[in-house]
Amino acid sequence: MAALLKVEQDLTSSQLSSSLELLGWSEFFADQVQPSEADLIPRRIASVHRARIEAIDVTGPVGLEFPSNTSTGDYAVGDWVLADALTDMLIRRLDRKSVFQRRPEGGRGQQLVAANIDTLLIVTSCNADFNLARLERYLIMANQAGSNPVIVLTKVDTAEDVGIFQAQAEALQRDLPVIALNGRSADAVSLLRPWCGVGQTVALVGSSGVGKSTLVNTMTGPESDAKQKTGTIREYDAQGRHTTTARSLHAISGGGWVIDTPGIRTLYVSDGADGIDTLFAEITELAPLCRFRDCTHAHEPGCAVQAAVASGALVADRLERWRNLLAENRDRTPVVSGPRGNKIVRKKKY
Repeated sequence: MAALLKVEQDLTSSQLSSSLELLGWSEFFADQVQPSEADLIPRRIASVHRARIEAIDVTGPVGLEFPSNTSTGDYAVGDWVLADALTDMLIRRLDRKSVFQRRPEGGRGQQLVAANIDTLLIVTSCNADFNLARLERYLIMANQAGSNPVIVLTKVDTAEDVGIFQAQAEALQRDLPVIALNGRSADAVSLLRPWCGVGQTVALVGSSGVGKSTLVNTMTGPESDAKQKTGTIREYDAQGRHTTTARSLHAISGGGWVIDTPGIRTLYVSDGADGIDTLFAEITELAPLCRFRDCTHAHEPGCAVQAAVASGALVADRLERWRNLLAENRDRTPVVSGPRGNKIVRKKKY
């Protein structure tokens, strides 16, 4: 990575901007830099650990010092920050273009997964790991994050009919790209090239054992000095071990950046109303046509959604899944209350 990003010390302003763009910099971030911050250096978070943060800039990998009252948990891989060029001190984080986060079971806050992602590659394998309900949850989080989702089907060499998996995945969301590949094959890079251009950032999410780390190693190329560990899966249930234990940013061979993430065992829907609306766009678009504004789409007369189910235009199972995900989102999204809006209350289940 250092060789890829090595630049001359006397870069002009134009050259510096061009070099930063290779790292994913854009006008969105440049517009946030104040005139008084002209001497600060933009750096991108490459990895976040409990006690330290590592970054990259136009010169290559660099360290970051941060104030004693700063928590590394407030930063995500992919974040852009401004740092003092002399002391490496982190001054402030720039606003995010997109952020992928999740609320862990029993947790009040959101757990940051990755930031400033252009495309979220949702990886699942063509075996027992393939689970439509889990894919829907990833799609909701991708939609909510503001990034473009792409489903990647791996281990196609183990499936008798990949087309069955591909058709089911494509039906989950309108205009959803679904790519089937062998993560160890060089063809995988060309298949994903439309989302991995220069300056573009993709993040890989999915269960353990679906081949995320293998795919990252293929995307970064044989010359990469940051190979990810890979593991095996149990054959009877296709479950894998956590070979990736931390999130990290890697340069893609030929351009772009990829963020690998640990497998998520349990994925809950929370704070995802907009993501659900995008996932079930056909229901969202029908709702305003119902006779009653507060229609539940269950038993009311003049319900456009139920009419679509009756005509076969909308599958009843899909409507039921929409209801279940809405209920889960409602029950798991904390409500901020209290005089200062700082008290979190869980909604009761009835």
